[in-house]
Amino acid sequence: MPSIKKPEWLKVQIGTNQRYTNVKHIVDTYHLHTICGSGRCPNLGECWGNGTATFMIGGTICTRSCKFCNTQSGKPLPLDLKEPENVATSIRLMKLKHAVITSVDRDDLSDLGAEHWKKTILAIKRQNPNTTIETLIPDFQGREELISMIIQAQPDIISHNLETVERISPAIRSVATYEQSLKVIRYISEKGITTKSGIMVGLGETPEEVEQTMDDLLQNGCHILTIGQYLRPTAKHYPVFEYIHPKQFALYKHIGEKKGFRCVESGPLIRSSYHAEKHITYKE
Repeated sequence: MPSIKKPEWLKVQIGTNQRYTNVKHIVDTYHLHTICGSGRCPNLGECWGNGTATFMIGGTICTRSCKFCNTQSGKPLPLDLKEPENVATSIRLMKLKHAVITSVDRDDLSDLGAEHWKKTILAIKRQNPNTTIETLIPDFQGREELISMIIQAQPDIISHNLETVERISPAIRSVATYEQSLKVIRYISEKGITTKSGIMVGLGETPEEVEQTMDDLLQNGCHILTIGQYLRPTAKHYPVFEYIHPKQFALYKHIGEKKGFRCVESGPLIRSSYHAEKHITYKE
């Protein structure tokens, strides 16, 4: 499929300021990983410039190979046992009011990394008692006992991305399934935790499929939804079928909120953790 020219509304300037430099220094000093960098997020300059970042724990190598993701796939290195405290310390030094934590998939570990997740959340709470926390978790193969470990650590919001509509899901996700992700969201919601999910558009889906995805998420207890444009990381990844116009994103936001989501963030440059600090206001 031939490549499509990127429209003007997707062209952004990274830019830097002193706070961006400070954030980068802290990330580098403590040997931390961020999804901002590994995911080639278009909002990196804005978020780091505002003193915020989404930390990626569990290393930089994922055991899965999804066709939309720029994270390296392969055999991961052993967990960094200092990482939970290093992440917590960095959040304290950055003076963050809200922190977002995500991870690679660690299907190589017996607990899929759940204990490491729990230790990280608890370390953040110890060092930063006034910082609210959002966790963007993998599906943990649908194992409820592992998801419960995250719930027991009591983050303020638990997010798990559905990524795309049901029809396209098998083409871009290497292990996770549409139905299993919905079950993960439902399990979290039933435990009384504010739930959040995100999808990408421009993969060849129809507006009707996007609306059906909204309905599926709502029926499974999702409270907050993000919708952003899929941007192909490299020529080896799944192609962009269409660049969705900002007016369509605005329509999705209107439809989603009318359907019953507490909040819908919808726009070409929206990513799961973009302006996540604002979503804490929608917590039950």
